[in-house]
Amino acid sequence: MRITREFVAGKLMAYLHHELPLSELVDWAENAMMTGEFVQEKHNQVRDVVARLGLADVRAFGLTWEDCEGLLRKLGYSAHLEVTSE
Repeated sequence: MRITREFVAGKLMAYLHHELPLSELVDWAENAMMTGEFVQEKHNQVRDVVARLGLADVRAFGLTWEDCEGLLRKLGYSAHLEVTSE
């Protein structure tokens, strides 16, 4: 599996949109760290973000909105929140 910054950002966005549960995000990240092929572009940043996501199920680390913003920023993206009435 080739790991790109776009792919990792997509995983994070799916999590933030409640399309991907935290447990699946963590499982994916753990597997990616063991078997994934990180592309050269932003290799260190992408690897660091994936490593951090692999720890998100540990209470001491968790995954807050601020964490997600920072991880996306590390990948070259910015997050914006929109609140609407139901």
